[in-house]
Amino acid sequence: MEKKKYDITPDAEDLFKNWEPEVLEYDPEVDGSEEHMIRDEMLDEKERLKDVITQLKEKSRGDRKVRR
Repeated sequence: MEKKKYDITPDAEDLFKNWEPEVLEYDPEVDGSEEHMIRDEMLDEKERLKDVITQLKEKSRGDRKVRR
């Protein structure tokens, strides 16, 4: 299998020739301390409420069939 050479302009090659990625550390002071936890809680609550609504709909529907 032949290796394909990507179309990179010489300017881009020069720009990234000496680039080395650096590891970024999570800093609660800068990044926001509990936003990710709040989002996770909201997603969990949303999932729970969807289950409750589904169960209530099934209960109220009884033996009737649903056509879609």
